[in-house]
Amino acid sequence: MTITLAIETSCDETSCAVLRDGREVLSNIISSQIEIHREYGGVVPEVASRKHIENINMIIQQALDEANIGFNDIDLVGVTQGPGLVGALLVGISTAKGIAYALDKPIVGVNHIEGHVCANYIVHKDLEPPFICLVVSGGHTYLVQVKSYTEYELVGRTRDDAAGEAFDKVARALGLSYPGGPLIDKLAKEGDKDAIEFPRVYLEQDSYDFSFSGLKTAVLNYLNQKKQKDEKIIIEDVAASFQQSVIEVLVEKSIRLAKERKSDKIVMAGGVAANEGLRNLMMDRGKEEGIKVLYPSKILCTDNGAMIGSAAYFHYIKGHVSDLHLNVEPNLELKG
Repeated sequence: MTITLAIETSCDETSCAVLRDGREVLSNIISSQIEIHREYGGVVPEVASRKHIENINMIIQQALDEANIGFNDIDLVGVTQGPGLVGALLVGISTAKGIAYALDKPIVGVNHIEGHVCANYIVHKDLEPPFICLVVSGGHTYLVQVKSYTEYELVGRTRDDAAGEAFDKVARALGLSYPGGPLIDKLAKEGDKDAIEFPRVYLEQDSYDFSFSGLKTAVLNYLNQKKQKDEKIIIEDVAASFQQSVIEVLVEKSIRLAKERKSDKIVMAGGVAANEGLRNLMMDRGKEEGIKVLYPSKILCTDNGAMIGSAAYFHYIKGHVSDLHLNVEPNLELKG
């Protein structure tokens, strides 16, 4: 049995979790800074870093208390190494290295994107690689072939805006608060997804890459033209039509890759994986093609320590450990 203490501070959530053997969550404490950053319309890196410093020790203690363990019960320390905001990441890594050094326990630096994938192992206890994974968040949009618990092939990625970033920018243009993704999803249920013909960008014929910048611009142009003509803007229809343009591309490329790689499973991960429109369309298309679709609970779609602990555990049992020279990598890529 391996008890992992895991720390996640890549952006604006301070989180610490305790896991048993990589899949059983004993505690998962998340302190969100959304209310603080909402007044700025997005995450302010310096503010995020300072709040992590203020919160981290308290969050770790809460995680230990809820798991009913002490520091001496920990076998492994996992921590997000990147990608993320450099100042925020430094708070987590510095804290994790201090704990590992004091306890003389191994430490594993985790790729944040890999953590999102591993969130599914917590919810779906029988899930095993290989499978196709669509990772969609505010900063990243990836199509990944998950070969093993620690091996990945990055097949497609966004060439410009990530899906979640496009959601937030369109939400801002519609006068919605931050974060915009959940608000767009909510409004889309009340709108007509066929009301406005926004582009679906598939790029080259065989490409698994994504591009949402042009779609975002098309929405902004539509809104500006409506305002110039003093015509009414039905924001529910804009939200529904925009969302449909995004999710159709995400779903069709995921399904195509699964069929090409003869995979019977598509797994979703990341903040946008909580989007109900995306979940429903992926499930419908999966049923049509005989492909099983899995995704984490909504709380595990957000940034959290539990997913980092799961990823750390699977690397640890493979013998992949870091050392106390571990440093942050704000632009860390998903490696095979």
